[in-house]
Amino acid sequence: MHTPRTPLSVGVLLPTREQAITGDFAANPLLDFARRAEELGFDSLWTGDSLIARPRLDPLVVLAAAGAATDRITLGTAALTPALRHPLIGANMLSALDHVCGSRLVLGLGSGFPVPETEEEFAAVGASFAGRAGRLDEIVRLWRTAWRSHEAGAESDFAGRHWQAEGLDRLPRPLTPGGPPLWLAGSDTPRVLARVARHYDGWLPFLPSAESYGHARRRIAELAVAEGRPADAVTPGLYATLTVDDNADAAKKELEHYIEHYYGRTLQAMSTIQAYGWGSAEECAEWLAGYVREGARHIVIRIGSLDPAPQLAQIAERLLPALREASAD
Repeated sequence: MHTPRTPLSVGVLLPTREQAITGDFAANPLLDFARRAEELGFDSLWTGDSLIARPRLDPLVVLAAAGAATDRITLGTAALTPALRHPLIGANMLSALDHVCGSRLVLGLGSGFPVPETEEEFAAVGASFAGRAGRLDEIVRLWRTAWRSHEAGAESDFAGRHWQAEGLDRLPRPLTPGGPPLWLAGSDTPRVLARVARHYDGWLPFLPSAESYGHARRRIAELAVAEGRPADAVTPGLYATLTVDDNADAAKKELEHYIEHYYGRTLQAMSTIQAYGWGSAEECAEWLAGYVREGARHIVIRIGSLDPAPQLAQIAERLLPALREASAD
């Protein structure tokens, strides 16, 4: 018997980092972008997180404003770094944000990009960079304990290796029972896949190869079953950067300019670890369709331009229909 696949969702990243690069911080353009994305039919809207490594406006504040400015679109972090905030403060802020967003919140979480700038960022807030993956998983357990502490018979205290807390039931409960979905923004190493299968509701990698994506996605399903979870317990996401222009050379040139300003590294270097596409909307749709055929069900698009708004309509009007048609095959 054929089981219908989960419908494909496609979201877009808010340009908070792009504002920081150009030095043009402003809330209204972000809210206009959010409203326009919803009008154009995107399923979700995301924003990243960093203090000094790759600075931008705080994602929780931005999403609170976007939640008030939109009605239906899913709102997410791609990705939030929980270590930058005390876990109790994080639990409380995210409960509040879940209320503001009306249970439209999805939290992509990261343990910290392995570059010197991130290590400096951790040190600036007194967080330990060593062992950061295990610390992230522990914060996730603490948050879920807090968010479920109001349920009958649930624990209200938490005793972990790094964090201890009592009376978590005194914190405000989120609107979503048990709290918003938690996705791990990670790679395809065996350890990451095991963590996703055991602890998380979704997986948000940026793998440069659709083939490697499919292999890892199938492995997560196997590991989830071994953990006593359904094979489809983990939403398979994808974080992909693309630049749309009918002139492929112009698209690549703009993407190269973007990556050099975003990371201080070349597109060639970053392409070994992240997913990048460029060219016409149809060419980008076909590239993304390779990941869809390998099981991706929620694609987060980062527009590879320091001025992404002009590409938004083109992506919605040309890329989204082509990609959704491909996903239905």
